[in-house]
Amino acid sequence: MNDLARRVQRTYLVLTLGNTLAASFIWGINTLFLLDAGFSNLEAFAANAFFTAGMVLFEVPTGVVADTRGRRASYLLGTVTLAISTLLYWLLWVEQGAFWMWAVVSVLLGLGFTFFSGAVEAWLVDALNHAGYGGTLETVLGRGQMVGGAAMLGGSVLGGVVAQATDLGVPFLLRVGVLLVMFLVAGLLMRDLGFEPDRGEGPMQAVRTVLGASIEHGLRNPPVRGVMLGAPFTAGVGIYAFYALQPYLLEAYGDPDAYAVAGLAAALIAGAQVAGGFLAPRVRAVFHSRTTVLIGTVVVSSVLALLAVFDGFVVALIVCALWGLVSAAQMPVRQAYLNDMIPSKQRATVLSFDSLMGSSGGVVIQPGLGRAADLHGYGASLAIGGALQLLAVPFLVASRRNGHAADVARSAAGTPAPAAPSAS
Repeated sequence: MNDLARRVQRTYLVLTLGNTLAASFIWGINTLFLLDAGFSNLEAFAANAFFTAGMVLFEVPTGVVADTRGRRASYLLGTVTLAISTLLYWLLWVEQGAFWMWAVVSVLLGLGFTFFSGAVEAWLVDALNHAGYGGTLETVLGRGQMVGGAAMLGGSVLGGVVAQATDLGVPFLLRVGVLLVMFLVAGLLMRDLGFEPDRGEGPMQAVRTVLGASIEHGLRNPPVRGVMLGAPFTAGVGIYAFYALQPYLLEAYGDPDAYAVAGLAAALIAGAQVAGGFLAPRVRAVFHSRTTVLIGTVVVSSVLALLAVFDGFVVALIVCALWGLVSAAQMPVRQAYLNDMIPSKQRATVLSFDSLMGSSGGVVIQPGLGRAADLHGYGASLAIGGALQLLAVPFLVASRRNGHAADVARSAAGTPAPAAPSAS
């Protein structure tokens, strides 16, 4: 790896570290925070659904920002927007705001995250290509996942401990502080390399142009379409499961006020992310096709979800850890597969559109599984989620059947790989 590629990777890892640390302060206690505001499970996950609805609404417009104003500009806007909306979220908890206020602020939180989704990953891939990086994309993305997992581990545990020592609102204030620091860090370190923003169009025309490109290189591209159409089931269930694991662990533990134990759920997922990031390139080396990894991990994680119906704190810990490990191991492979099929000019937008597809599943699935938790318990709702995940498998199989060269590619993404003559 040459010096420029090494600097690009270091910057990516620093951004991932800071972003994930800021976000994870509340991941271990967010559901408890909403329940403490007086919500039922249905209402709490409905609030989360408004967050994912915000991501659906703003993925394409913020993708336009990344592709027309630059990935650095998108990241900086994201830190500011997320800091302000997080502060408003905390104020609603203090003032016991009406549900419609929570819904509005949740949408704004979704807006903040959409400035990041697609932009950072697109920045990384284009900058590595500009630097002449010749290694595998899974390796760099896997390292990013390991750093993000370590940050999530520290942030989620610290958030839970701080919440137990003070109150459930303080971790949200910690998030605001770190986001402001990351604004300064990104301003100093992040530069758009290998990508020239296209500022020739007005905002509305740019939205139409980029949306058309998203459809052309996304839903109209058969192998990409298969991955995207499976996203609502895998990502939608994943969003619910991540937040449901907090009260699920507390319920199994038997102490509803043990916030540090709730933080353990996020910490387990964080540890799994570190291990998954380490394993991803090794798992990829074992299997000839990336789609084999994607299909296999969906099936295995769905089977693991069935264990959630069994009572006991130890079983709950095992479900959390193994589900997180399987999910984490497939993520860099999925990212590399998509990036190898997307042109550089539309990379941020198509990746954002993929995130939009996943978020759309969360809008519907979260309140539905939240209602199932009210009626039948968290274990049953997680088991139902596991069954829903299996609906992604036919779409992934369809993507595999197109036989795109990206399915077996082992080099870094620079330009999309040509279609292969047959599936492997």
